[in-house]
Amino acid sequence: MTGFPFPGLNLAVTTPFDADGRIAFDRLEDHLERYIAAGIPGFVLSSGTGMHVYLSREESDELVARGAKIIGGRARVIVQTSALMTPDVVARTRHAADCGAEGVMVLPPFFEGPTEDDDIFAFYEAVGEGGLPIIGYNVPGAIGVAISPDLLRRLSEIPNFVTVKDSGGDLAAQAELIRTGLPVMNGADPLMPYALYAGASGLIWGGANFAPRSCVAVVEAAGRGEWDRVRELWRALEPAMNLIWQGDYVQSVYAAAEMTGYGAGHPRRPLSPLAADRREALCAALGGLIETERAA
Repeated sequence: MTGFPFPGLNLAVTTPFDADGRIAFDRLEDHLERYIAAGIPGFVLSSGTGMHVYLSREESDELVARGAKIIGGRARVIVQTSALMTPDVVARTRHAADCGAEGVMVLPPFFEGPTEDDDIFAFYEAVGEGGLPIIGYNVPGAIGVAISPDLLRRLSEIPNFVTVKDSGGDLAAQAELIRTGLPVMNGADPLMPYALYAGASGLIWGGANFAPRSCVAVVEAAGRGEWDRVRELWRALEPAMNLIWQGDYVQSVYAAAEMTGYGAGHPRRPLSPLAADRREALCAALGGLIETERAA
């Protein structure tokens, strides 16, 4: 494999739901087309922001199959294939490959999973049997284990393991991963421009659901080395990106996307719609982004 396969912005896209909490497959095409029109170059289907852990295997498989067909090669397709059982991860990964995905994003074993590096290495080695490039997922606050620089070096020896998405939210810790010289993707919304400056190879960005055009502009400006322009664009994005990171993340992304014209309904239970006071604060944080994104 030559070159990093997942550069730039990859949208951890929301899953549209109807009023009864079912996946709104009848709205999926319009939903994805809006983001393609906004210039999104890569998608993560069945993402965490898209409520992966609250989708059944059958629902996730259908979402991936339909979504990949709609995208139809116009943007990259990454699929989250995380599951509790390693054989399920491999099976989901093979399904993603059959649907034309270019890669998969996989959490380490979660819910009382192993904490030793040897066991995590063995897990990702087994996932490699699925046949697609693997993006490891570093989110120690949720999983209880961290992918350290030393472990990342070991994981990079697995033929299909190409990078780690770091959603820890600690820029110093992420910079240590980047200093290994191996590809690292940022998944922490408040760190996006700083991670790019530090040398992150790509982004998986949930908050971009509510401001796709502005987020694309930030990444493109960074790619040109126009850091003054990055800061100017980030000034509008920063308040909302910081706020969603402080709690009720998925609910906040769904609510903000509704405000800016990229609504996907309400998140599925057990999550409830964002509380009124949080919606008010979120609307204030979005500020001019609402008009900017709706006018595009």
